[in-house]
Amino acid sequence: MTQLHDRIATVTERIRSRSHDRRQAYLEDIAAMEESPDSDRRAVSCSNMAHAAAAAGPDQDNVLGTGGELAPNIGIITAYNDMLSAHQPFESYPQVIRAAARAAGGTAQVAGGVPAMCDGVTQGRPGMELSLMSRDVIAMATAVGLSHGVYDAALCLGVCDKIVPGLVIGALSFGHLPVIFVPAGPMTSGLPNAEKAAVRKAFARGEATRADLLKSEVAAYHGPGTCTFYGTANSNQMLMEVMGLHLPGAAFVNPHEDLRHALTVAATERAIAIARRGKDPRPVGRMLDERSFVNAIVGLHATGGSTNHTLHLPAMAAAAGITLTWQDFADLSEVTPLLARVYPNGQADVNHFHAAGGMGYVIAELLGAGLLDGGAATVSGDSLADYAREPLLSDNGLVWRDAPSTSLDTDILRPAGDPHAPNGGLRMLDGNLGKAVIKISAVAEERRLIEAPAAVFEDEAAVKAAYAAGELDRDVVVVVRGQGPQATGMPELHSLTPMLSNLQDKGHAVALVTDGRMSGASGTVPAAIHVMPEAVAGGPIGQLADGDMIRLDAVAGTLQTDAELNSRAPFGPTNSAPQRGFARPLFSALRASAGSAEQGAGLHSQES
Repeated sequence: MTQLHDRIATVTERIRSRSHDRRQAYLEDIAAMEESPDSDRRAVSCSNMAHAAAAAGPDQDNVLGTGGELAPNIGIITAYNDMLSAHQPFESYPQVIRAAARAAGGTAQVAGGVPAMCDGVTQGRPGMELSLMSRDVIAMATAVGLSHGVYDAALCLGVCDKIVPGLVIGALSFGHLPVIFVPAGPMTSGLPNAEKAAVRKAFARGEATRADLLKSEVAAYHGPGTCTFYGTANSNQMLMEVMGLHLPGAAFVNPHEDLRHALTVAATERAIAIARRGKDPRPVGRMLDERSFVNAIVGLHATGGSTNHTLHLPAMAAAAGITLTWQDFADLSEVTPLLARVYPNGQADVNHFHAAGGMGYVIAELLGAGLLDGGAATVSGDSLADYAREPLLSDNGLVWRDAPSTSLDTDILRPAGDPHAPNGGLRMLDGNLGKAVIKISAVAEERRLIEAPAAVFEDEAAVKAAYAAGELDRDVVVVVRGQGPQATGMPELHSLTPMLSNLQDKGHAVALVTDGRMSGASGTVPAAIHVMPEAVAGGPIGQLADGDMIRLDAVAGTLQTDAELNSRAPFGPTNSAPQRGFARPLFSALRASAGSAEQGAGLHSQES
C-alpha cells in the first residue's frame, strides 16, 4: 500500500485530535444502542411486533421470527417521488429489494419515506428558500423511519442535493445499524450541457424565445435519472463511493440497465451479510470516521465537485461526532490535483466521465498517489482498494474487475502525475469581508482576481431588474446579501448565472459575493459564496454600499474591501426579505437555529 501523503496524514490527525471528545461521546452512544433491548426485535413485545409485521405479506412469519432464528430484517428509507427525475427509478426498488432479501435469507420493509425536492424546479422561486433546510427535515424523517427498532441494517435510496446528506445525518443518528446507499444513476446523455448553457445566455440577452429555451431544457433533461452535469447530485454519488457507502462502481450506471438492477440486488445481499447480528457487522457510525471524511474532501477536490459540500460534509461529520473546518478543505486542496473535467468544468457529462474510467480510475489514481487513506472502512471488501474496480455482468452474473489503468479520454480524466491542474477545484477565501468559498475549476486564470465596485442587492429579483435596465453593464462585483441560513434559509442564486456570464462575455470584470449559495454547478464567473458571518448575524457583507471597491483574489485566497465599514450600521432584520407565504413560517425554527456556513448551516452544527 502506498504511503499516505504527509499533508493527508497531518490533516487527518488534526481532525482526530480536535474531535476526540465529541467522537468519543458519539461512540459511547452507539455502544449504548447496541446493548439496549430497544435495538433488538427479539425484545419487542408480541403486540408491537404484530404491528410491525402486519403488512409484511409472505414475509410476515420471518419478520415475526416464528420460524425459529430471526432472519435479518432490512429497513428501506426511500426518497422516491416521480417528479424528481433522479428519484423516479426508485419506484420499483422496494419490490426488487424485498425479493432479493428473501432469496438471501432475510426480509426487507420500507421503513419510511423522506421528502426530495428538486433545486432545478425551485431555482429563483420561493421553494428554494426551503431547500437547504430540507436536509434537516430529511435527517429527522430518516430517524423516524428507523426509530421502530425492528431493523438489523438499512438501505438508503437517495441521489440528489440535500437528500443524500440528510440521509447520512439521519442514518448516523442510528449509528449502530449497518447502512448501504443505493443509487439510481444518471439519465442518458441528451442535449450537451454547453449547448443548453448557450441557449440560456441567449434568452437572458433577449436573443432566444421562451419556446427556444423550453425546447433546449427539455432536450437536456429528457428522462429518468440524475441530471448529467457535475453538480451536487452527482458529487453526492462520488462521495458515497469514495466514503465506501456504495457498492464499488455503483454511482454512474444508468437507470433501467440490467447492471443497475444487479447492483441493487447485490446491495441487498450485502446488507444481509453485514447486518448487525451477522458474522461481519459494519455499523455505519463506527465505519465512518475522520479518514472517511478526509477521503471525501480529497475526492471533492480531485473531481471539481460541488461547493454545496463545504456545507454538507461538516454537517454530516458533526452527526458522527467529527468536527471539520474550512481550513481542512483549504489545506487538502493545496495537495490534491484536479483529475476530472466534467461540465461545468469541462465539456463532458457524467456518462462520458464514467465511460472514460469513472470513479474506479479516480480512486485508483488517488490511492496510488497516497492521497486517499485506503484503510478507511467500507461496506464492501477489506479496504478502499476494492473501490478501484468496476462492475460488469458476465455469464456468471455480477462481477468486478480492475478499473482501467489508463484514462480512455484525457480531456476528461487525467492521471495524478499529469493532472488538469495541480490543485483542487475549491478554494477558501478570508479577509475583512469574512470567510467564503469559491469554486475555480471552471474559472479562467485571468478571472481569478477581480477588483471592481460593488452593486449591492437584497435579493435575486433586484439583480435581474438591474441587469434588464442595463445598470450592470460595466465592471462590477454583484453583492447579494441577506441570503444566509438564518435570514432566508440560504437559497441558491444559480438563476443569476446566465446574466453574469453575459456581462463577463462582454469583457467586463465580473464577480458575485453573497452569503447565500450559488450552485453545485457553479461555473465560469468567480463567485465568493457562503460568506460568513452572514449579514443578519452582523457580518461585514451587510455593511457594504454601492460603489465600495471589492477585491476578490482566488489565487491569494482573500476577500477584501477598502471601504471603512466600522462607522456603518450593521445589516438588521428589517433589511431581510419578509419570511411569509409559501411555507416560509413553517421553517422559521430551522432558520433561527441554523449554525454558520462553516458549521454546515443547519441544526447539526459543530457546537451541537
